[in-house]
Amino acid sequence: MYVSMKGMLQRANEGRYAVMAINCFNLETAKAVIEAAVEMRSPIIIDLLQDHLKEHLNHHYLTKPIIRMANNASVEVAINLDHGNDIAFVKQCLNEGFSSVMMDASMYPLKENIRITKEMVTFAQAYDASVEAEVGDMGAVSGDHWTRDDMFTNPDDAIYFIQETGVDCLALSYGSSHGDYPEGYVPDFRFDIVEKIKAATNLPLVLHGGSGAGEDNIKKSVALGINKINVGSDFMRGQVDDIIEQLKKNPQIEYPDLIHHTVAAGKEVVKRYIKIAGSENKSI
Repeated sequence: MYVSMKGMLQRANEGRYAVMAINCFNLETAKAVIEAAVEMRSPIIIDLLQDHLKEHLNHHYLTKPIIRMANNASVEVAINLDHGNDIAFVKQCLNEGFSSVMMDASMYPLKENIRITKEMVTFAQAYDASVEAEVGDMGAVSGDHWTRDDMFTNPDDAIYFIQETGVDCLALSYGSSHGDYPEGYVPDFRFDIVEKIKAATNLPLVLHGGSGAGEDNIKKSVALGINKINVGSDFMRGQVDDIIEQLKKNPQIEYPDLIHHTVAAGKEVVKRYIKIAGSENKSI
């Protein structure tokens, strides 16, 4: 069934588990994620990154087919725009049928972030859609910086932001980064940031950069109040690794068969994260 993130994250908050949000960019990746969720009886979020939608397959062609998949599924499925920083584009996605959006104005000063986000919360109400936002600065492993102390979310800023905007969930920067970490590296998390914000607001909180964050870090994050976990790199890496393996076995493999294998490989990654997040058998 197709829903917004709001209800599923509220139930996750009450039940002390997290819902996985997996970055997809085409129908095959969405199919893998939804099928994994159905097999695990878990609510799930299809995250569609603004950059992917602009560079690869536009939301005009992608949204409606995924909504059909969601409505045919026996579990709750939301479509969320991930890191939407183009206000006009975020509004287009809501008009196209997205049930949730992330209005990411975290690059602006706090007051401007609040103003932009608050306006989007009001706009999204007409669509009965939920809104995610971010306070802090998520690093990128593949970029020119990792998460530093000055990038961490200021808990007092986050609490004020939540009170002023009425967002449905908030992404925090407390140790993770987007992208693939070097082999064997596990980031250190500032769990005190999560604890303080959760205690003051009891809002569903979000971990971005879940790939490679470490099972123990994720489980402790969930125990302290993280209710949405974003994973993209591990999901896509699992499919790339499968392509490499299949081509080694059979360089003449038919393309449809190759893609079919990637769906199966992607499902296994999603199912593993669903178990870690504790959302198995949690769909209504």
